Amino acid sequence: MYKIKIELSSRYLFLSGDNKSVGKYPVAIGKPSTPTPTGNFKVLNKIMKPGGALGTRWLQFTTSQHGIHGTNKPWLIGQAVSHGCVRMYNQDVEIVYNKVVVGSPVIIKHNFQIGNYTDNHPVIYTVKRGDSLWSISLRFNTSIAKIKKLNNLKSTIIYPGQKLIIS
Repeated sequence: MYKIKIELSSRYLFLSGDNKSVGKYPVAIGKPSTPTPTGNFKVLNKIMKPGGALGTRWLQFTTSQHGIHGTNKPWLIGQAVSHGCVRMYNQDVEIVYNKVVVGSPVIIKHNFQIGNYTDNHPVIYTVKRGDSLWSISLRFNTSIAKIKKLNNLKSTIIYPGQKLIIS
């Protein structure tokens, strides 16, 4: 059975099957006011050609109508702009849709293991457009004060491309 893993910090969906990686796809995620839920889910429903803002495919993973779907605004992929859903390029969601079945696992975390680091150890995060210390602290379940201290920041001003140590 194929498994979906979504890493919110990097904004990528990873598809695996038979314990090997099948694909890595960029995604858009929920904005800070309507974040993508984290946890362990399953594909509850699949709809081909839902249309409109949902693009060409829909994979529902919560009873609150959160899903993985295509988009009619592909320029927003990579950003935190949705109401909690995970948006993909239509050609990518079609590949995932064809591989997974109702019941396939969907695991969503802020971070998965990165190199020698795990969820419980510091990671290096690259600031993305639209990020704030507040949104990063929520994403990594830490405090603004801790991020500022670890990075010797004197203010809350950050910029895209900046590397931050997160713990």
